[in-house]
Amino acid sequence: MRLSRFAALSSSLLLGAVLALTGAGAAQAAETAALDYVALGDSYSSGVGSGSYDSASGDCKRSTKAYPVLWKNANAPSSFAFTACSGARTGDVTANQLGPLSAATDLVSLTIGGNDAGFADVMTTCVLQSEATCISRVNQAKAYVDSTLPGKLDSVYNAIRGKAPAAHVVVLGYPRFYQLGGGCVAGLSENERSAINGASDYLNAAVAKRAADHGFTFASVVPAFTGHEICSGSAWLHSVNWLNIGESYHPTAAGQSGGYLPSFRGAV
Repeated sequence: MRLSRFAALSSSLLLGAVLALTGAGAAQAAETAALDYVALGDSYSSGVGSGSYDSASGDCKRSTKAYPVLWKNANAPSSFAFTACSGARTGDVTANQLGPLSAATDLVSLTIGGNDAGFADVMTTCVLQSEATCISRVNQAKAYVDSTLPGKLDSVYNAIRGKAPAAHVVVLGYPRFYQLGGGCVAGLSENERSAINGASDYLNAAVAKRAADHGFTFASVVPAFTGHEICSGSAWLHSVNWLNIGESYHPTAAGQSGGYLPSFRGAV
């Protein structure tokens, strides 16, 4: 009899746990389905480098493999607007991307700041010129991050909050680009790779601080990309692509699904 009662109690507890978990899953699904989601930002949010671009997005190169679309497909929010655009700077976001935001917006994602800081020019300089010139250009970008970028980020973040006062805003950062001591036998020197990684960390720290000061959530993608940098042998980032220069130093489709998507999902 004791065994029967114990078995019955165990079954009841197990059933209760299953129902609780199922209920939690259903509640979470219902919660995400009720969200109005707007995805803003630059090429790291539009999905440059991952292919499968929506022809209607033109030069903005919005990809069906970008993390905002992947999250939308998995969670079926009640509405989804995708205005992220390749090459966007802070001023482009405020001028061209905020139209879908409203008091009803629940969730916003964003990557921004890299183009303002001159990321593309840094990488071009480092690839084509000397180590000394590369490191000098990196230091120039870091000085810009100190002096000018915070105010530009404030303008974007204030504009987002003004149009979407109740939204949960997730600001995602940028990956480190190189695995130091990795398998690359040509190209940039280790000093250049280290300087570029340091600049990425520097930019991320500035973006994270401004996001926190505005009450936004900062999601680092560095942990997700660790082991998948250029020179790792399992890179989720394009190196220099002379046949398609615009995709250089951008996440691949695997970088969007394995790097950006889980980082965003964990912050939502």
